[in-house]
Amino acid sequence: HTLGALIALYEHRTFVQSVIWDIDCFDQWGVELGKQIGNEILPKLLGESEDGSAGDSATDNLIRLFRDRSGT
Repeated sequence: HTLGALIALYEHRTFVQSVIWDIDCFDQWGVELGKQIGNEILPKLLGESEDGSAGDSATDNLIRLFRDRSGT
């Protein structure tokens, strides 16, 4: 019960500060960007895409390593 009250207090504090500062504190653009990138990379990880390149060498190497170890 106490933990729930503490979490509610922090959520309320965050909301009140966002109203004062005129920002949208619950706008999670980073989460949406991660979903978009993940949706682009998933077919490459699963071997469903002919183009295995993600655009940068570090990600390409990780995709290759994943596919080699998973057998896809």
